[in-house]
Amino acid sequence: MSPLPSELAYVPFVSVENMMRLVHHLGIERVLTDLADRIEADFLRWELFDKTPRVASHSDVGVIELMPTSDGEMYGFKYVNGHPKNMKDGLQTVTAFGLLADVDTGYPKLLSEMTLLTALRTAATSAMAAKHLAPKAAKTMAMIGNGAQSEFQCIAFKAICGIDTVRLYDVDPSATDRCAANLAQRGLTVVACRSAEEALEGAQIITTCTADKQYATILTDNMVGSGVHINAIGGDCPGKTELHRDILLRSEIFVEYPPQTRVEGEIQQLDPDHAVTELWQVISGQVPGRTAARQITLFDSVGFAIEDFSALSYVLAAIEGTEFFANLDMIADPDDPRDLFGMLQRARD
Repeated sequence: MSPLPSELAYVPFVSVENMMRLVHHLGIERVLTDLADRIEADFLRWELFDKTPRVASHSDVGVIELMPTSDGEMYGFKYVNGHPKNMKDGLQTVTAFGLLADVDTGYPKLLSEMTLLTALRTAATSAMAAKHLAPKAAKTMAMIGNGAQSEFQCIAFKAICGIDTVRLYDVDPSATDRCAANLAQRGLTVVACRSAEEALEGAQIITTCTADKQYATILTDNMVGSGVHINAIGGDCPGKTELHRDILLRSEIFVEYPPQTRVEGEIQQLDPDHAVTELWQVISGQVPGRTAARQITLFDSVGFAIEDFSALSYVLAAIEGTEFFANLDMIADPDDPRDLFGMLQRARD
């Protein structure tokens, strides 16, 4: 009979089912608010983290990426894909999983699904950034692109920024209908619109979240008035943008990590030395965010590994003492570290 795994062999694993159970147990608005607080706290530690653009493998139909970072005590990475064509086949555009490990030993401390968690952390990051950049009295958001991320964005902006109205538009009216239905009973006034122009009417915050892998002008310069905050979260790969270049030239631009954003974000349309501000500098008080009522602020968000590290760290703490995880026998742990073969051999006996 094979020996039972030691305690060190087990790694907590949060499945999709358990992630959903955890979110319902805590409440989605609390999870989004807690995630935003955790991400903001890690942005205040920005200089402690290893930082590198994500490692991307591009194909004609999508991208597969690894997103690593470490704060010197814990190491984390996320595997994530982006395949816009998947929607036509009834598949998710984005799927993901992630891992945290102890830097001192290299032993994993958490393995988790991150398809749901990425949607949550993306929305939390957007709203956290808007808290620092959007007009303080903003109550209405235009949500352009009503795919899998849209409801998370709307709920996060309600919970963290206090918006009470969302104006929805998607080229696919059924996507807008689904989003509106999902947001019913969420304490938001939901307005389904027939065009992007209509969705922008009266909006102080504009979120763009489309996924076509091509240059696509979702917003033209004449559509965007002064005094708004733009949360550009779609695209995120070379050759994919949503905003007309002239909008960028009129905006004060804030980014996560310039070496990554200049390749994947809206600012890939601009000169390589075009001035941008790193969001962590605003959060830490080193530089101002919004400085004038008529200013256009733009968060050119492509997602960065530190945000995933924050999300995984939050989940690791949140599952402690709960049943919202399973222990996986992942680490070979022989009695004698030099006798891995003996451990294999004894398992046959």
